[in-house]
Parts: sequence; C-alpha cells; structure tokens
Amino acid sequence: MRATALVSVLLFCAATVVSSFQVSTSTPNVDVRENEGADLTCSYTGDFGSNPRVEWKFKNEKGSQAYVIYAGKPTVPYANRVTLFGGSNLRINKVTRQDHGRYDCEVSASQNSNFGEVSVTLTVLVPPSTPVCRIPTAGTTGRTVKLSCYDGVGLPHPTYKWYKDGAPLPENPQQMAAFKNLTYKLNAAKGELEFGAVKKLDTGMYHCEAFNKAGPPKSCRATRMEIRDQNVGGIVAGVIVALLLVGLLVFGIWYANKKGYLPSELFFSKQKSNVVYQPPSSVYSGGDEDDGDFKQKSSFVV
Repeated sequence: MRATALVSVLLFCAATVVSSFQVSTSTPNVDVRENEGADLTCSYTGDFGSNPRVEWKFKNEKGSQAYVIYAGKPTVPYANRVTLFGGSNLRINKVTRQDHGRYDCEVSASQNSNFGEVSVTLTVLVPPSTPVCRIPTAGTTGRTVKLSCYDGVGLPHPTYKWYKDGAPLPENPQQMAAFKNLTYKLNAAKGELEFGAVKKLDTGMYHCEAFNKAGPPKSCRATRMEIRDQNVGGIVAGVIVALLLVGLLVFGIWYANKKGYLPSELFFSKQKSNVVYQPPSSVYSGGDEDDGDFKQKSSFVV
C-alpha cells in the first residue's frame, strides 16, 4: 500500500514538473486568402520567467526550414512583412502562396534550459485555375490508355474529378451499376484516369474538374476519345502487298539482267578461263621450230 502511494506521488510530481512549462495556441489551423493578413497565436505559462526567449520557425511543404523571428526580431526575408504582438504572437501583414506551410513557436526560459513549442498550420487559400488535361483522341482495344489532369495554381492543392459524357466517374466503378462494366483506375489526388485494357465502350467525351475549398471548381474542355478494334485485316493486307512488291522487285532485277540491261558482273559472277601467257618463240628457240613448242634449243655462255 505504501509503495503504491509513493509511486503515485512521484508520478504526480513528475507530471507537475513536465506540465509546468507549457506552450499552446488558440489557432492551430489558420486559413487565409492570398494577399490578406493572418494572426498566429502562441502563449506560454509563467514558469518560463519574466523574459523568455520566443522564436518562430517556418517549414514549407518541401521540408525547407527558416527562422521568421529570431532573438525577438524578424529575420531579413520577413522584416517588412511580419511583427510580434502580445509578446509572442505572430502577425503576417500580407500572405503569399510562399507562406503556405507550418509555423513552430518555441519558447525557452532565459534562466535555464527548459523550453516548449507548439505548431500552427497556415493554409493560404488560392482558387484553382483551369486545369491542363491530356486526353488521347484515339486508342486501340486492349491497350493501356492514361488521361491526366493538373492544376499548379490552387491552394490547398486541388483534388480532381473526371467526367465521361457529362457524368462524374466514381473512384470505384464496381460500386455503381452504371459503371460496373468499366475497368479503370482513378487517382483523385493526382488527377490520373488509367484504363489498363481499354474497350470500345470506353469511347466518349471526357473532361476533368479541379476543386478545393478556396473557390469554385474549374474544368478543362471536353475531348472525345475514340476506341477502335485492332485492324487485323488491314495488317494482313499490308503484309501481302509488301511481299508482292518484294517479289516484283526481284523479278524485275532478274529480267533486266537476262535481257542484258544491267552489267552482269554486278549480279552474277562467271568463272574466267585460265590463260597461259606464251612469249614469242624467237626469244627462246630458233625460227624453224613450231611456235607452239616451248623448248630451249641453245644455251648462253657468258
């Protein structure tokens, strides 16, 4: 019993020590339209002393971090845009889309190493613009076809909705009877609509819509995508025509060569007869010998 009571007292004391240095905010999430002002609050308990150190840090979506308030003063990039009020609250006079991200308020006691921090998420509201859509106008059955949609202006980053013939496509077509015969994958966050093996029934007018909470949605122009069967007959006919052309070419070369229109040595090699050179018989024999006999009749003495 005494051991249990002692543990309880120790836990209570530890909780009291930890919780005595607290930093909090009344605005954990702030939504503000671009070019308007925003107040980010930060409060702390009196245990930090009469003159605590207050710093504000900013971290954007890409992970880059920078000081906004350091040593009680705005840093150079924020000198003309932010102010501290109430000792620890941060006011941004005119927000831009680059201010979209997370802000950390850190408070530390000047007389010791105790500190605490709290985060505030600032969402800059920018309505979506007309998205850029890439929709192929034709496709072949059985092939993979991908449609894409993107808007790089809206904040928060828009989500996307695809339409076929004016009707919105559900993210899971198997859950709706009207679309259960369609086999596609829809990524609403990336704006991608992909058909793994497109069918003729996928033919239709497609367009995409980008939307967020900052303003009305925007759509791209609808484009017709036509899906056709693979033309097997045309492929076979093409192969036959190609073979006929090759045959005609070979026959033409053979016929031209036969008629002597082409130099024979370019296409056919003929075996040349062996020719033995016979020098004049007068050099080696007397004049009374037959020119066809190659015999040495006399010797030369030096």
